[in-house]
Amino acid sequence: MKKIVYIIILVFAYSCEDVIDLDLPTSEPKLVIDASIDWLKGTSGNEQQIKLSLTAPFFDLEIPPANNATVFITDSNSNSFEFIEDGDTGIYLNNTFIPEINGEYTLTVIYDGETYIATETLKSVSEITRVEQNLEGGFTGEETEIKAFFNDPADEENYYFFEFTPTLPVTPTLDTFNDEFVNGNEIFGFYVEEDLDPSQSVTIQIHGVSEQFYEYMFILLQQIENGGGGPFETQPATVRGNCINQTNPDNFPLGYFRLSEVDELTYTVE
Repeated sequence: MKKIVYIIILVFAYSCEDVIDLDLPTSEPKLVIDASIDWLKGTSGNEQQIKLSLTAPFFDLEIPPANNATVFITDSNSNSFEFIEDGDTGIYLNNTFIPEINGEYTLTVIYDGETYIATETLKSVSEITRVEQNLEGGFTGEETEIKAFFNDPADEENYYFFEFTPTLPVTPTLDTFNDEFVNGNEIFGFYVEEDLDPSQSVTIQIHGVSEQFYEYMFILLQQIENGGGGPFETQPATVRGNCINQTNPDNFPLGYFRLSEVDELTYTVE
């Protein structure tokens, strides 16, 4: 009988490091418009800011600001609100803004010789009426669940954007909701966090938003939740906002112009 002998040779490489340079595709920087005008209930809403930045290569650690832009908002009452850049931060400030529920506003941004325009309506939102917690929630039964209840207005379509910001070193949780199947009922925003313990708190914000913004953010959040966007993955489709480049439509910006009434509550876990 013949014997077959298998010889396994193990080769170990010690202290060998190869530097791999990734030649990732690049493109011309695009303008990013973060124009979220929030009217917090109980305030005058006169102080607002708009942030302008530029897209950067994937491995860049800093986001370059878009400096020296002309930024202003006009309303349907012919008021004009100019936003002035704070130093060279790319953050443009205004302290004379006049918010009006269902008022129509137009944003104009002039940057690098091109003009960007967007129009939106300021939407109202109901007040948070109560908060419930469950310390044994989630899939594991060990997560903290928070429900922020409010009453949806009857006989009208409403769209909501939620922000949950805990006193933890984690990214805020964002969500969207519409009242298609619960019109006129008491509804709630839902938040779950494994590491949120008693005595810690979470700031809850509910924004009233337009249908257009709801659809924009819904798609954007789906792409994030599905894990798209890594350097070695198929890139998701670019989600375009409502800002239009009037000078060169092919050079479209990223971001969105949104106006919302906002109700805010900081809840401490018991």
